[in-house]
Amino acid sequence: MKPLNRRPTVSAAVALALLAACSDGPPPAEAGAAQQPATPSREAASTGVARARESALVTAAARVAPSVVSVNVTRRERRAPRDPFDMFFTPPGSEQLVQGMGSGFIVSREGLVITNQHVTAGAEEIIVTTRGDRDYPARLLGEDPLTDIAVLKIEGNDDPAAPLGASTDLRIGEWVVAIGNPYGYLLGNSEPTVTAGVVSALGRNLLPSRDQAQVYVGMIQTDAAINPGNSGGPLINAVGEVVGVNSSIFSSTGGSVGIGFAIPIERALRVADELQRYGAVRRAWVGLEVGGADDLRAWKRAGGLRVTQLAPDGPGARGGIAEGDVLLTARGRDVRTFLDWEAVLLDAGPGDTLAVTFRHNSRERTARIIVGDLPSSLAQKVAVLGDLQVVTLTPSIRQERAIRTERGALIAALGPETQQATGLRPGDLIFQIDRTRVESAEDLQRALRAAAGGGAVTVWLERTRSLTRVSFYVK
Repeated sequence: MKPLNRRPTVSAAVALALLAACSDGPPPAEAGAAQQPATPSREAASTGVARARESALVTAAARVAPSVVSVNVTRRERRAPRDPFDMFFTPPGSEQLVQGMGSGFIVSREGLVITNQHVTAGAEEIIVTTRGDRDYPARLLGEDPLTDIAVLKIEGNDDPAAPLGASTDLRIGEWVVAIGNPYGYLLGNSEPTVTAGVVSALGRNLLPSRDQAQVYVGMIQTDAAINPGNSGGPLINAVGEVVGVNSSIFSSTGGSVGIGFAIPIERALRVADELQRYGAVRRAWVGLEVGGADDLRAWKRAGGLRVTQLAPDGPGARGGIAEGDVLLTARGRDVRTFLDWEAVLLDAGPGDTLAVTFRHNSRERTARIIVGDLPSSLAQKVAVLGDLQVVTLTPSIRQERAIRTERGALIAALGPETQQATGLRPGDLIFQIDRTRVESAEDLQRALRAAAGGGAVTVWLERTRSLTRVSFYVK
């Protein structure tokens, strides 16, 4: 007899499990049998994976990405010969157009864009490219090299403004995301690049180095990868709010090595507002000087920052501070070096009040300093030679600019052509022309008028605390 061809059998428990995996709901309970635990459906498992992928950082990046733009710049640079043979084909002074790129982000529905000043410096043309690959000619409303912030304006754009947060409540170790366009159109589209990391440190001060030429104070340090093209893009927190503007990196190769820095958003917004309203940034003046770079370690002995010079009747003097006092805190921050003090002033504006603690004759005191405008910005300007404008040196201006010479005329403004023709620079303090002493702006005006059409004049001046001279003809 042939054996019967029987189908394989399965137990009731296994059959119920298979039924559960292929159905939308749990299987009916078998009478008299113990209820078996239900196996998750494929749809439920897929939903769980999708939820796990939708992390806080994914949501935060998606919230800000539509506001991030590429900033494409065309500037004119002097062309240098590449080799001795090229010197025959490169006339002296020849120039060439150079393309540059960076990032930025929209901060208002009116099309205002914040980026870095070093991105826009020297630009002849600026094109902003949005996430949707749309190009917009941009108008430069203003730029501030000291804070490295520039403000652009584009028309006809309907992309959303980035949600803005605060850097003041950041905590070391919390997650942050850097967004930007490190290689612009070279990556094939304008979709921004997202990198994640943590807040590595707060209030970082950076002196110029081989890799970056500017002084940065009060910066946010992060290990989120920031590459050169990311400059000007937003640094955001885990809820999708902008807390900083990506600005610089420490690197020996030009690429990210996990040490990046961002400008606090509060500073960027204050500077952007003043650039938009006035075209320039109003600087804070408190009428006192502190120990500089040659005094970086003195705070360990003094316990703070020593006041080295005080303007008579300036804001600091009116607040009760005297020369030789030691500043301990300002606006709740410890001040140990002149860079800490510069960071406080950079985030203050005329009319603000600085709460300061200081030590006077071994006793700790407090003061409230009312911040003023720079005296040189308020002084009456006198035009003495075309676009050369000067102001008379006063004790307050002397303190403001840390000038050693007691009398003279300070150059407040100077056009590039006059600067090239004379060798003078903004900030120079002129105290003598040939053998004639200059003690005021009017003295300089009279001396240059008398020299017009004659031989070359020799101008004696103080520049960055050093004495020098230049010679030129007055037409």
